[in-house]
Amino acid sequence: MHTVNKTSSYFIELEEKHGAHNYHPLPVVLEKGKGVFVWDVEGKKYYDFLSAYSAVNQGHSHPKIVDALVNQAQKLALTSRAFYNANLGEYEKKITELFGFDKVLPMNSGAEAVETAVKLARKWSYEVKGISQNAAKIVVCENNFHGRTTTIVSFSNDPDANNNYGPFTPGFIKIPYNNLKALEETLANDSENIAAFLVEPIQGEAGVYVPDEGFLKSASELCKKHNVLFIADEVQTGIARTGKLIACHHENVQPDILILGKALSGGMYPVSAVLANDEIMNVIHPGQHGSTFGGNPVACAVAVAALDVVEEEKLSERAEELGQLFRNEIEKLIEKTDLITGVRGKGLLNAILINDTPESKTAWNLCVALRDNGLLAKPTHGNIIRLAPPLVITEEQILDCVAIIEKTVLEFKRN
Repeated sequence: MHTVNKTSSYFIELEEKHGAHNYHPLPVVLEKGKGVFVWDVEGKKYYDFLSAYSAVNQGHSHPKIVDALVNQAQKLALTSRAFYNANLGEYEKKITELFGFDKVLPMNSGAEAVETAVKLARKWSYEVKGISQNAAKIVVCENNFHGRTTTIVSFSNDPDANNNYGPFTPGFIKIPYNNLKALEETLANDSENIAAFLVEPIQGEAGVYVPDEGFLKSASELCKKHNVLFIADEVQTGIARTGKLIACHHENVQPDILILGKALSGGMYPVSAVLANDEIMNVIHPGQHGSTFGGNPVACAVAVAALDVVEEEKLSERAEELGQLFRNEIEKLIEKTDLITGVRGKGLLNAILINDTPESKTAWNLCVALRDNGLLAKPTHGNIIRLAPPLVITEEQILDCVAIIEKTVLEFKRN
């Protein structure tokens, strides 16, 4: 299993020299994964508590998904959409029936899917709603994270995301997250020019911010009232992560446009999707949007297997149950320490809040200490640690991880 004579520091230096410095990884070099565990090049075993930002919900190297990937790759990998392939229709039927939509438009990355949803909403607004050409606006939330493309960073308020990347794409209105009054006023003031409201049901990258109960339901109803599309970006929150198939289902909301990615392939392959009903999706005609790799045979085979695993192993129910257990156990830990001030989340998408400033190194150092004790997690926004294990984790393993977190926290010495 071990990489002969090549240590973690060798691989870290290799990346440092030859790779762009657009990430700041935790210093651990992984070589193998199985279920909830990963191993580094020295052979040390860790619990994975990030799940590749919720892409590996079905666990690392799930045999059913691996088989789908290998078997299809050996048969036919790519046709482009110039021809039909024998996998795409089966996948489209599976995903549309599972999520309750008429149509799906397949893409690869989450950012591509968000771009697709933006284009689709704008096209619908001109051709169906009747907004004047180039006047369409999309309402978004502050502290959003929808990807890294030029258009998407145009409506970010994170300086790291958009400093020196202008000029920016116009047509976006930012409102505070979880603020129905702001949404209501914005829609009422300009509903004739607003195409859509784009929102994460839980803001993952911002620090696992869960909105107030009823926010999604009320936001969806406000959109309907003003003939504005409700777009849910469930790239991180979808596919059972929060204890439901999609997070919107916690409030019985069916978005007008649903964006999926990450765990749609169990982390095995880049697969994303935009789902909508005919009235919206049928504004796209041949040649008006696409992707060479979108809907390729390997992606389709892998996604079908990944979705089967979610259903067969009841991962939504497991995430709901074990998420409650995890937050309850962390609440008990909070009573024993002043290092952690809170825990929040839904299902197995959770975060602990570190009692220090976002500029401090405390959360980072705590993640390094967790690594030393066999658990991998990563800070976001300086003083928040996201904790999101694969959904195949067992109750016994969750409690083992809580014990690791407790030991690490109680022994931790601030620099």
